[in-house]
Parts: sequence; C-alpha cells; structure tokens
Amino acid sequence: MAISIETFFLDPDARGTLQAQIQQMIAEGILSGRLRKGEKLPSSRKLASHLGVSRITVTLAYTELLANDYLEARDRSGYFVSCNAPEPSTLVARHPKQDKVDWTRAIGHRFTGGATPVKPQDWSQYKYPFVYGQADPALFDHTNWRHCALQALGQKDFRALTADYYDQDDPRLLEFIMRHTLPRRGILAEPDEILVTMGAQNALWLTAQVLLTQRRTAVIENPCYHALRDILMQSRCHLAEINVDEGGLPPDQLPEQADVIFTTPSHQSPTNATMPLERRKDLLAKAADMEALIVEDDYEFEISFLRSPLPALKSLDTDGRVVYIGSFSKSIFPGLRLGYIVGSKPFIREARALRASVLRHPPGHIQRTAAYFLSMGHYDSLIRKMGQVFTERRKVMEAALADHGLRIGGQGEFGGSSIWMRAPDHVDTQKLDLLLREKGVLIEPGHSFFGGEEPVKNYYRLAYSSISASRIPEGISRLASVLDDYS
Repeated sequence: MAISIETFFLDPDARGTLQAQIQQMIAEGILSGRLRKGEKLPSSRKLASHLGVSRITVTLAYTELLANDYLEARDRSGYFVSCNAPEPSTLVARHPKQDKVDWTRAIGHRFTGGATPVKPQDWSQYKYPFVYGQADPALFDHTNWRHCALQALGQKDFRALTADYYDQDDPRLLEFIMRHTLPRRGILAEPDEILVTMGAQNALWLTAQVLLTQRRTAVIENPCYHALRDILMQSRCHLAEINVDEGGLPPDQLPEQADVIFTTPSHQSPTNATMPLERRKDLLAKAADMEALIVEDDYEFEISFLRSPLPALKSLDTDGRVVYIGSFSKSIFPGLRLGYIVGSKPFIREARALRASVLRHPPGHIQRTAAYFLSMGHYDSLIRKMGQVFTERRKVMEAALADHGLRIGGQGEFGGSSIWMRAPDHVDTQKLDLLLREKGVLIEPGHSFFGGEEPVKNYYRLAYSSISASRIPEGISRLASVLDDYS
C-alpha cells in the first residue's frame, strides 16, 4: 500500500538542515505508527516536488534512513518502510498534546453515562454467543444482496445512486413498504405518511424530538429497550415508567395524564410478551381519553415464525393517534441501518424536515439496493429460511433450558429471536457474564433494561439468532454449571 503524499509536510519551526528535517519527519511517522511496515513511500522526485526541496535532499534523507533500517529499497519498486523498523511504542510525541479546554464547562449537553451497554465487538470469537441482534453469516443471502447492490450501481440507477434527495426517499423503496410491508400488518398508508430512517433507533430519536419537550410526559415500559430510555433522558422530558406483565404494557396502570406512550406490543423488549388484542383496544381507548399519542415500535414483527402475529396497533387506530416504527435491520442484517416511520402527514412533515437538517436522507445506494432485494423476492425467501432455522434453534434451546432447570422469564408466543431469562435472586448477571466469558459463553445481562436507581440485576437475555443449533446444548450446559457454582 502506498502512503499518501499529502501526509508529508515540513514543520516551519523546525531546526536543522532540510535533509535532517525530512529524516526526522519520516522516522517520527514510523515511530508513531502513522507509517506502517511494508508501506511504500513516495518517490524522491514526487516528495521533493511536494515539499519544495531539491531531489538530492530527499534522496540523501532516504539513504540515511535506509542505513538505519527505517527503510528498505526494492529493485525497481522504490522505498518501503522496513520490516525491521523500530516499533511505534518507542516514540515520545514531537508535539505533546496539552488540552487546555475545560470540557466540564464547555460541554453543554452530555450523552455519555446512559443505560445502553457497550457490547463486545469480538462476539463472533466466542464459541457460544447467545447475543442479540447480530447477523448469522450462515443465514444471510450474500449472493443475491451482492447482485442487488451491483444492479443499483448500474447506469439505469445513476440518479438513485448519486442524487441528493434532500428530504425525500427512494420511490421504489417507499412503494414496497407501502404496498407490501405495511399491508402485512394491516396498515394502509400514502407516500407522504412514510419516512425512511437510519434504523428503528433513529426513528425513535426523530419521533422523540418532534413530539416531546421538557414540559411533556413520556410513558415507557419497564423493562424497556435501553436506547429508548437514553433518548428520552436526553430529550429532558418527564418520564413515567410502567412495569410490564405477561401481556406487556397494562393500560390500567397508565398515569392520569401523559403526552406520548412508547410501547412494543408485538414483542415487548426485552421480555418478549405479546399484548393481547383486547388490551390493544383498551390502550387505544385510554390514550384517546388522555389525548395522548402512541409510538408503536414493531421492531421484530417479521420474525413471527410460530404463527401469524396479531394486527399492529396502528392497524386498529382510527384517529391517527399511533406512530408506527418498523425496521429491516433485524431481519436483513443490523449493519443495514434501515427502518421507517408511518404516521399522520403533519407529523411526518416535521420528522422529514428534522431528518433533512441532520442527515438529509439515508444513502441512495443503500435504499435502492434494499428496494431490489425486497421487490425481487429475496427478502421473503430470507424470512422463510430464518423462520425454519429459528424454529429449530428455539426448540433446542427450550429443551436444553428445561434439562438444566433454568428459569424462563418470558418468550414470544409468535416467535422472535431470544428468550428472556431469570436467574436466582442473589445472582448479578453482570458478574455472571464475566464468569461465562471465560467458558466461551456470551449472554446479555438484563440490568440495563430496567429503570430506577437500583435496577434489577438477576435477569438476562439469551438470543438464538447468532448461534447454531448444534452448539446450543453445550452452551446452556456451561451456563448452568457456572450458575450452580455462583456465590
């Protein structure tokens, strides 16, 4: 790999000859790790022209670095950083950074320290990864996604690839959502009632920004999706947390007055509880009495492989009270970051304007690739395959949990990709997680889903979306063994 010539410049305050300055510049680049072993340096002619010095000056600097084993010369190929060059850790910075800004005062709004946990990036290195929300390479349709991506790069789709949509979305993707995705949930919508987002989390953020102020009250489930709690805390609205039960959010526990109610009726996050049809109707009636809006996060409805899901809350809404959020990231792959919001036109108009001011629109190539993948039937094939595989994995996991007497805290009656677990009361699942990692097992501790100053610590989530059925029994066995030894 060639090193960009733009990374080389002489310090106007440096002392010594030009040859010595060039030597020092390259040596410090190597010692800092900016110039890596095996990378090719610019030719002496190009570097001399770039720095405004004579070619012989650069050649002499290169020769000296060659003699000191910083560089190596390859016949007819030029100069490269030597494989025997000193390691980067030996350098003391040329200009030690001295930050004189008082960031405790300079930062106006703080976004760190929230509930959302840091998830292990090396999860795939564990033999028994019961982690939620990651793609299984054995399931994903790489070939057809690649074909769709290449098709979206074609001349016919040049405008979709390169144009600035400003505040609009790919019409092909909107049409598929409107004519195929939403009708499966019993929802009818027009193009100006749909907004494409960078995933469901971005949709939740846009919704909170548009609907909430510091004087308004939002209702959330407890436990709930931890990123939602962080989003609402950052909005500085008033927050009312309602404990869920086996039917999800209980309408009779809602406060007397609220402005926005956030709920996950199809697959409660994280307990997987499904809200019964009558409760959905009661929730709509209660919201109407309070003149409150409802935000329905239907993040996992496609993964309903056991039987057809209940109608979406939005499909029962007759007065425009429900804002519906969906996502393709859970079913296609999480790195896609593609979701959508469905709501009344005045709301979508404001959400669209906010999105435009922040990121304009999701990348055109991603939208058109997804549109092809969806409309050509690849998506439906992927969902069917996932349903078959998840059915098997779930059965294997349920049998393994029963064999070891592990307690299930909740599981979706229509499907889903995880099981909510309850450990004995004395168990701190954060500590349990660390113990299990030594055994090659990854779980998701549940404390971050709960609100309050002292969150519940003995719940955890086991997902089967990223682990093969053959590995589940041994992984559960190791989990049970560590739990038995926990003190």
